[in-house]
Formats: sequence, structure tokens, C-alpha cells
Amino acid sequence: MNAFKKWRLALTRGTVSQPPDSQINRDPRLLVASGTAPAEVIRRESAPTAGTAQLLGNLAAMNSQLSGFGPHLAALLQDPQVTDVLINGPQQVWVDSGRGLCKTKLNFGSPANLRSLAVRLAGAAGKRLDDAAPIADGTLPGGIRLHAVLPPLASPYPVISLRCPRAKGLNFTQLVESGTVSTALAPVVTALISRRASCFISGSTGSGKTTLLSALLELVPPNQRIVCIEEVSELFPSHPHLVHLQERSANVQGVGAVPMSTLVRAAMRMRPDRIVLGECRGSEVREVLSAMNTGHEGTWATVHANAVTEVPARLVALGALALMPESTVGAQVIAGVDAFLQIRRLTEQGSTRRYISEVGVPIWDHSHLAAQLALKVTSAGQLLRGAGYRKLSELVDMDLDHLAEVS
Repeated sequence: MNAFKKWRLALTRGTVSQPPDSQINRDPRLLVASGTAPAEVIRRESAPTAGTAQLLGNLAAMNSQLSGFGPHLAALLQDPQVTDVLINGPQQVWVDSGRGLCKTKLNFGSPANLRSLAVRLAGAAGKRLDDAAPIADGTLPGGIRLHAVLPPLASPYPVISLRCPRAKGLNFTQLVESGTVSTALAPVVTALISRRASCFISGSTGSGKTTLLSALLELVPPNQRIVCIEEVSELFPSHPHLVHLQERSANVQGVGAVPMSTLVRAAMRMRPDRIVLGECRGSEVREVLSAMNTGHEGTWATVHANAVTEVPARLVALGALALMPESTVGAQVIAGVDAFLQIRRLTEQGSTRRYISEVGVPIWDHSHLAAQLALKVTSAGQLLRGAGYRKLSELVDMDLDHLAEVS
């Protein structure tokens, strides 16, 4: 065991707080751990003749080592186009740079090295990962989402999933220019914001729900207070009055958790003009629907679903986690939710694009909560009217007859 590992183990046990000076001088990581800035460590360790480029390279290498990523994985994560890095084995490393998953040449050498990486990353996220706790889910410095699973739950190798936050998302104008929001649909979406409609954005994993929601929040008037509630902060709209609340999971001892439902209740007491839930995925749907029905107009949330017509069933299932009967969920949705927006990820000829494909409205159909398709958007951006388009037309106070054709 090297000096750094010995000192880290002693620090964990509480038998030492500062490594001996003799060890510090032999291991640059101990200098950093003892409070010396990484840049200063690099200056001391580099040759006197080292140029600026070499010093910056050495600093980047040390930062990647200290973060637990190592230089090669760090290089992938620093690519602004990369959204996901998926590691299925020592030589099975895949990345998504917006064009679908592609296999890389990155090689971690052995299962032991991969396990060591998983454990290091979990530690950097403040999580435990070992045989007794073989699954870790946390957030790394810089906002990178980590999910790691050890064998035998993952077989035959440890599996690591990394989700990279975008440094800066697209604004609404850019979404229109890229076709994510069709030119014909843009006035409808803008009206949903200006008229303080409460809506759910639905879509599959990686479809762009968060990107769309963040862009829409930039349309909120600057004198309105937005309270965003997320598992991990990913919504960063350009808005002057934005408050972030972030869920906290339990520590190693199983205490200290602050769930989304608690944060939604807290947000309702913070004098919000808009409450925004990054992702509705559990019993917090009860509090979200309560907010929508107690005067908090303009509440938005995202939810996983494959079509707007499937959103009601998803909300009913989430409501069941909060012990809400279907009739109660239905009554709350009909009274408080105005519209559903479906965003789709479409891959054609190696190219991936995302666009709002459907807009729906909630209805009560034969004692069941349902959704009626109001507008369908073709891949070319053409709008087709559905059975619910008149209800949507009243909601946004617009004549949709001239915007959309009959489906």
C-alpha cells in the first residue's frame, strides 16, 4: 500500500489528520490533500524549463487523477458534445455525442481496474460501493451523474454509467431554428408560457425533456420567481429570478434524506410564481398536482412516457406510489393540468434529432383519466389537428384552424 492510500485509510479511521511531511514531499496527491493548490503542486513538481503548454498539460493530468477519472476518461467527459459515457467492461466503453452510441477504443485493462475506477468515482460522489452495497447512484464534481453496479449484480464486469450536464443549453430561438420546436408550433408553445398554463413534458430517456424545459423557462417574464426542484440541478435557464432546490439522498448510515416531495412542499411556501419539477418519477406527483390545484399556475414538470396518450396512465401509476386512487389523480389532473407536450428523439441515417411531436389535453373518458391528441407534428414540422385541438385553441386563445391541417 503506497503512502497516499495509507494516509487516506488512517484519515478515514480518524487516527491522523495530516500526512507526515516526509510523505507529502514524495507524493503530489498528498500535497493537494493537505491543502496545497494543484497548480502550485504542478509548479513544484515540473522541470524548471517546462513551458506553459507543458504546465497546463500536467495540471490537467493531475486534476483528472484527483477526480478519479484518469486522463483518458477525463478527456471524453471534457468533450462538450458528449452527453453519456457507458462502460460495460474493460474494453466496452461507449459514448453518445448526439449522434447515437459509438464504441471507443478506451481500454481499462482488467476487471480489477474497472472495479477500482467504479469505487473511486463512487467515493468522489460521496457514496459507498462495495460487496455489501453493490449499487451506487450519485453526483460527481461538475454535475456529472454517476450510476455504478458491481458483480454479481452486473455480470461479468462492473457497469458504470456517466451522464454529463450541458454547460449551456439551447435557448428557445435556437430550438426553433434547429426544428426541435417547429415554426408553426412555436406560437402555441409560447402562449402556454404567457398564459401560465400548467403542463407536463413527456418523452423517453435522453429525448431532450430537460433541454426543452430549460429553454421554455427563459420565456417566463423576468419579474416572476421560478423555483426549480431537481434530483440534480440541470435546469439553468437565463432568467434573473431562479431558485434551485436539490434532492438529498441518505448517507451511508441511511439517514439525512430529503426527498422531492418535501422540496415541493417547501417550494410552495417560498412565494413562487412558477414551480418547476425537473422530473416527476415517484410519490412527489401528489405534491405537484396539489401545487397545480392550489393557485400555483404555470407549474411545469417532466415525466417519462412514449406518447401524450400514455401520460395519464403514467401519472396514475405514480399516484399509486403516493396511495392516491385513480379517481383522485384524475380529478386533480383534470382540474389542474392544462396540456401535455411530447418530445421525440428520431434517428435516421446515423443522424439524431429531437422535436416536439405531439400536444395533448387531459380529458375524463368513461370514468378514466385519458389524454386527447390536440396537435400532431410531423418530422417535417407540419401540424395536424387532433380531436382535442379546440380545447387547446381555447387554452392558448388562438385560432388553430389556419395553423394545422385535419389529421
